[in-house]
Amino acid sequence: MVTRMLGAHGEAADTSWMNSGKCREYPPNTFFPSDSVGVSIARRICAVCPMKAICLEYALDNQIEHGIWGGTSERARRRMVRARLNMAQLDTAAS
Repeated sequence: MVTRMLGAHGEAADTSWMNSGKCREYPPNTFFPSDSVGVSIARRICAVCPMKAICLEYALDNQIEHGIWGGTSERARRRMVRARLNMAQLDTAAS
């Protein structure tokens, strides 16, 4: 089954990879923890997930602010976004 959701820019995003994620084996609230213990549990699940990299890119591309995606917390994804923006600015300045 191919699931389609709207991406950050309004285009259809292919989410069929979600059907193969380890997260399908757990309740959704597992990946929306309220404490550091919950974050650790979610990260351990993500660590062995074959969809980890795709999941992380999906969260970054779609600016998902909540939950554990691709084994990363909201804070970690914010840092990644800032680092990517900084790299893009450096690349632009160097051109």
